[in-house]
Amino acid sequence: MSKAILNHHFHSLFPIEKEIVKKITENFENFELDRNSILLDINTISTKTYFLEKGYMRSYILNEDNEEITTHIYSAPCFVNDFLSFFKQQPTKQIYQTLSDSSFWATDLKNIQSNFHNIPEFREFSRLLFVINYHTLNDRLIEIVSQKAETRYLNLLKEQPDIFQNIPLKIIASYLGITDSTLSRIRKEISKT
Repeated sequence: MSKAILNHHFHSLFPIEKEIVKKITENFENFELDRNSILLDINTISTKTYFLEKGYMRSYILNEDNEEITTHIYSAPCFVNDFLSFFKQQPTKQIYQTLSDSSFWATDLKNIQSNFHNIPEFREFSRLLFVINYHTLNDRLIEIVSQKAETRYLNLLKEQPDIFQNIPLKIIASYLGITDSTLSRIRKEISKT
């Protein structure tokens, strides 16, 4: 199977020569999961890092009432992992589930560590990836505490319109921190204007 999308993702975030990207990705292996499969379960240790080539995923937790709360929605192409679990080899606190039939590339910690030590461009790419992930997480935290539900909905619709055609509204509502009925009301009000 071609690694074209995986390799392009490295180029799209950071200028790396094609030969170096091929070296970085040579130990990535492809696999597929059906819709609603668990990629990484709670209280397990992440032994691989994953690149979502095709499909949609989410991470979620169970609150004290045993309700699912979606913490992140992933749209391909992107890297997906519990990075603390992966790098610190500690149990995950979230569940990672496919929301569609999905295709992945994966590699293990040994390969990632080897790339860190031997490929300076990989270190720079990884640093940039961590900054992007921190920025995304920080923006989401600020949005949740400072914006009204309608504003959060409109932002998500603007930034990731495709998820509204591919992900159940119940999961989107959970991600926005609102109930299904609130999301339905917001959508109706916006459609009137």
